[in-house]
Amino acid sequence: MLLVSGLFLVIILLVVGMVIYMWLTAKQDRLIFQDLFFNDFPEEFGDVRIFFISDLHRRIISDKLIEEARGKADLVIIGGDIRENGVPLARVEKNILKLKELGPIYFVWGNNDYEGDFHELDAALLKHGVKILDNTAVSFESRNGRKIALLGIDDITEERDRLDLALSDCENEAFRILVSHNPLVKEQLTPEHHISLVLSGHTHGGQIRIFGFGPYQIGSIKKEGNCLYMTSNGYGTSAVPLRLEAKPETHLITLKRGMRTEIGDAMEKTF
Repeated sequence: MLLVSGLFLVIILLVVGMVIYMWLTAKQDRLIFQDLFFNDFPEEFGDVRIFFISDLHRRIISDKLIEEARGKADLVIIGGDIRENGVPLARVEKNILKLKELGPIYFVWGNNDYEGDFHELDAALLKHGVKILDNTAVSFESRNGRKIALLGIDDITEERDRLDLALSDCENEAFRILVSHNPLVKEQLTPEHHISLVLSGHTHGGQIRIFGFGPYQIGSIKKEGNCLYMTSNGYGTSAVPLRLEAKPETHLITLKRGMRTEIGDAMEKTF
């Protein structure tokens, strides 16, 4: 009887310890520095640095993360799910104000952004000068007239996406970046769209993975043809505030001119 009780206590302690470990993992601040090289990137722009964050959900961005990224980004892209049902608008605005310290903000809608009154979220984003890429595109022009296009589509899960409209908003830009909360946008793309980089989130890297297996693939950058596809593990969590084998991620991506399109070395800081 004592042996059974002892084993039961050990099991309980192991379970509690694992839950605490998963909770602490979910609260990590992890910044990944990544160089990406493209043979079609306009060299007139030099290096372009993007701070990318997605899937904040209920998290408040830490001051340590902002300090680490300060002065290192030319623009900020939020890849959707800046909140979920039950997250007060004041928390969203607090996160926006922090991100504004890093650079101008561009935003695409995620499925959880439509929970609750999404009109108030739309108004808050506009109030703080956030550019919403809802099936639209913006262009950045160099001094000699070369252009980079940043496209964003609305959420695929909510069936609000119109890639055709975003593409029609482009001109003859030499380089195109597409932001989609859901990485399934990949199924809509063809080489004729001339997209060089796709930034996505949504999957949380599976969030809780056991022995390497999870409901989604771990976040990664993959090359297919002349396009690089980056899917982030995201910053926050969904359903439960726990992570296992799928650590939270934010990204500082530097776009560079290269002889060929390829993924450079990565460095990360966790704090």
